[in-house]
Amino acid sequence: MDATTKKFIDDEISQHQVVIFSKSYCPYCVDTKKLFQKKEFKEVDVVIHELEKMKNGAAIQSTLGSMSGQRTVPSVWIGGKFIGGNSETQAAYKNGKLSSML
Repeated sequence: MDATTKKFIDDEISQHQVVIFSKSYCPYCVDTKKLFQKKEFKEVDVVIHELEKMKNGAAIQSTLGSMSGQRTVPSVWIGGKFIGGNSETQAAYKNGKLSSML
């Protein structure tokens, strides 16, 4: 695990309420991003990183996999904690737990 890449991830997830590591062409990522565009999340600090557009995107995805145990995207972090992918995020929204995490 590259220390510079891990520091970037740690900084992002500690400085923002919600961080989504995504790929723009991924349908599950699109669904997750649409969820956070809902009006009830308008005031939430959401940062999205499109990994395929980043020079070190592959290294970030690999490091995220080591940190979370999930190698796929989206990789959703709320309050500095790994929540999961689209399925876990959508389930948390549907059962009302997502709002309490923010």
